[in-house]
Amino acid sequence: MSSLNNLSSWKDLNNHSKKILEQSLNDMFKKDKNRFNKFSIQIKDLLLDYSKNHIDDKTMKLFSQLLDDINLKEKINDLFNGEKINTSENRSVLHFLLRGSFNSKTKDIYEKKVKKGLEKLKSFSTKFQNGETKGFSGKKIKNIINIGIGGSDLGPKMVCEALKYYSNRDINNYFISNVDPSNLSEVLLNVNAEESIFIVSSKSFGTIETLKNASFCKKWFYNKSKNNDHVNKHFYAVTANTERAKEFGIKEKNIFPIWDWVGGRYSLWSSVGLPIILKIGFDNFEMLLKGANEIDNHFKEEPFESNIPVVLACLGVLYNNFHNCETYAIFPYDDYLKYFPKYLQQADMESNGKNISKDSSEIKYNTGPIIWGDVGTNGQHSFFQLIHQGTKNIPCDFIGFVNSNNEKEELHEILLSNLVGQTMALMKGKNILEVEKELGDENNYHNYNIIKSSKIFKGNKPSNTFLFNKLTPYNLGRLIAIYEHKIFVQGCIWNINSFDQWGVELGKILSDEVYDKLCKNDRSQIDNSSRGQLDFIEKFRQ
Repeated sequence: MSSLNNLSSWKDLNNHSKKILEQSLNDMFKKDKNRFNKFSIQIKDLLLDYSKNHIDDKTMKLFSQLLDDINLKEKINDLFNGEKINTSENRSVLHFLLRGSFNSKTKDIYEKKVKKGLEKLKSFSTKFQNGETKGFSGKKIKNIINIGIGGSDLGPKMVCEALKYYSNRDINNYFISNVDPSNLSEVLLNVNAEESIFIVSSKSFGTIETLKNASFCKKWFYNKSKNNDHVNKHFYAVTANTERAKEFGIKEKNIFPIWDWVGGRYSLWSSVGLPIILKIGFDNFEMLLKGANEIDNHFKEEPFESNIPVVLACLGVLYNNFHNCETYAIFPYDDYLKYFPKYLQQADMESNGKNISKDSSEIKYNTGPIIWGDVGTNGQHSFFQLIHQGTKNIPCDFIGFVNSNNEKEELHEILLSNLVGQTMALMKGKNILEVEKELGDENNYHNYNIIKSSKIFKGNKPSNTFLFNKLTPYNLGRLIAIYEHKIFVQGCIWNINSFDQWGVELGKILSDEVYDKLCKNDRSQIDNSSRGQLDFIEKFRQ
């Protein structure tokens, strides 16, 4: 593929986007009364409004040309046909199979592996819900402790919290991910060994943080139960490396499969989702899968101009590459989605934080943005000040639900009003005439000019708005899959491999070397700064 910088569609987008910035979003709406209908997509009870962006008809046509130039349709077909698009690891990328999105080329893998894996999860879930799964003393299990890191932690943790409304309140989910002993200690303080099971989630069963935490939990459990048979009864594994899990001491019947074509950050749909299943039940988990399946089909079949993940990807590229916006903010207006921005941080930044193209050349344009965010309305009273009046332009996605799972008087109307009001304020701003009218007679103020200047909002800030009927397992599945496919499309545009993560490896290797030097009090072949840090640690380490 020719470098993006050499494509005429890319150059045209660059030139046209600068012209669009000369216009205000307010003026665009005044000139085009049909703007909302033109730049919004509705699928049943799901709305994406992207009309508050610096785009016009020509922008979207130029993006359509760009997508043709990079052969996006062919790349989507390669994904769903199981081609080995993860080129650095020579792997297919098939996480969509986990939610039943297969075709004639991938059906065999679904039938022989995925379906069998789902049946094992369902069988265990049924026994768990029926109370057949008991602790060594005969008590019901009520604590699920997940030991994993990265995708083996963030996905299940995010979904368990997001779907708490649908959960069994007698079940407590705990997550041990950080190798910091405080994480592990605080979890173990809250659980009784007789009523707890541990799920060790690691595809390779070689992740150091996970294995160290799992080993400590195993020793802790043995000290409580005094019987290795009891230990085996309370430990489960999700892994592609069955032999290592068995060596650790986990019975084969307690091992659930995952495959090398499932990336960690795309694994919540797999056996990695076991904590989700035990919390919300298998039927609700199936609805999560079905929601994602709907978006898979939408992504495969819908024309680019009405394809939600494709449109979102193009808008992200617009701000990242042509408007020099380094960050992208996610604001869910539902407290259950408090972990969703953090989940997307990994999904997006680990996928598209790359500076080498698929043809091994160094990239000369921006790739993945910095993803951040928080739940509304909390953010409005902290960092929204910077978004409204700061010097940085930050595109935002607002995510809301028309109906709450917990209706209380008029609280949800106030929440929704804040969501819509913030997108209006970002776009509209407040000019000097409006401020003067609001303040009235300047004689009423000692520092009138300072106040007047401080109350001016430039506006013209972009945003997208998602509205769903309600936060359900099905709609959560749709939401996650939309962002998964958006990330894929952006990777295609930037010509990078979105499915490897070599950038995390060097730190792991050097950490092992430092640990060895710390234990042996060895300071050889190490830089001055690191030596000074180790000397300080050695001096005060108890």
